Amino acid sequence: MTENPPALKKALKPIHLWAIGVGLVISGEYFGWNYGWGVAGTVGLLIATLIITVLYFTFIFSFTELTTAIPNAGGPFAYALQAFGPLGALVAGYATLIEFLFATPAIGLALGSYVHFLYPSIPVVWCSVASFVVFTVINLLGIKEAAWFSLIMTIIAIGELLLFIGVVYPHTSLDTFMHNPMPFGWPGVFAALPFAIWLFVCLEGIAMVAEEVKEGSNAIAKGYISAVLTLAFLALTVMVSVGGITEWEKLDHLDYPMPEAIAIVLGRQNPLTKFFASVGLFGLIASFHGIIISYSRQIFALARSGYLPHALSGVSKTRQVPYWALLVGAIFGIVALIALDTSKLVVLSTIGAVVVYVISMLSLFKLRQSQPTMLRPFKAPFYPVVPAIALLLALVALCAMIYFYSWLSLLFFCGLVAVMGLFYVSGRYRKIKEEWELPHPRPLP
Repeated sequence: MTENPPALKKALKPIHLWAIGVGLVISGEYFGWNYGWGVAGTVGLLIATLIITVLYFTFIFSFTELTTAIPNAGGPFAYALQAFGPLGALVAGYATLIEFLFATPAIGLALGSYVHFLYPSIPVVWCSVASFVVFTVINLLGIKEAAWFSLIMTIIAIGELLLFIGVVYPHTSLDTFMHNPMPFGWPGVFAALPFAIWLFVCLEGIAMVAEEVKEGSNAIAKGYISAVLTLAFLALTVMVSVGGITEWEKLDHLDYPMPEAIAIVLGRQNPLTKFFASVGLFGLIASFHGIIISYSRQIFALARSGYLPHALSGVSKTRQVPYWALLVGAIFGIVALIALDTSKLVVLSTIGAVVVYVISMLSLFKLRQSQPTMLRPFKAPFYPVVPAIALLLALVALCAMIYFYSWLSLLFFCGLVAVMGLFYVSGRYRKIKEEWELPHPRPLP
């Protein structure tokens, strides 16, 4: 008898996908984006954010076509495999792993910083490490349990953001927001792009749970579109609200800009300040937990297809979760948060994200040409204009990051070259290519 390949449990509905999508990203409203003020000022970062908002709207409406046509836990890796074969899949898989594996320790450090803000005796790093342990264990319980946890955390986080806006908005001043608005001119706008991307980064992680959706393509489309609309509203309102409280120079270097903004308005000892810092943890928890779901599915899909050691595709018999992928991802994240600071983790994550967006849009164009009869339950609107805009803006962002963050970009691309070298030397490329060149139907990852 032929052994069945590892399979994941179908348990997710549109509300879960919305929660996972918003939850993956919502920590970006709580920290990280404010580092963009340090390179662009308030107006410079706002312009960068408007550009990136257009990128994400066009990208998500295009990316949804790929996710519904090829519902696979590999996400961009699976789309690139269909479009460009094993080598394209390797590039997409590597970039996706970098995006998610470096985003998680950045959020972990912010979690530790929020707790340290509340309880100064608790070290940031140790709290961050403990977060990896706790939420990896929660994910080991099963996808349905993990998704419900994401839903609860996301709803609380959105409620807290709306309450935050309601409290600080009466104290927001346009004059304060316009203080030193573009100190570095237009170059600063381009330097701020990775921090604007941070407000949306990892949203495409919904694709990694596509195999676990009960209601198919309609649920995926609803989850993506509702999530990007929610995030765009929150990103712009939070940025303007916080920027109008005090000079941006006081907040551009902190992992906890929102509690600090509330402290400026109400006083650090005000009980409401402590309350906001406490509730603010839920937004970080929602993203931290959601990204763990996504990177574990990406590791699982890459291992199942032979790009990573096969053992990492192990799925527990009782809970049907990729347990080895969860454990290895947690170990990597702990090492990364010890080795790098938050801003470097954010930039590395967003470099990976932009490479994912580029290869995903290229895959969309290629598949439209090479497989015109493919079933596409959702099609990118106004094709080819919308995906072309997404591709162009992603390329602009990538070039800007290579120029302004050259050594981090070099680290990213050196890692890609090293992975490709290992892929060839180990013989995995030859083996996968031989399977790929078998007569149709081609094997899905």
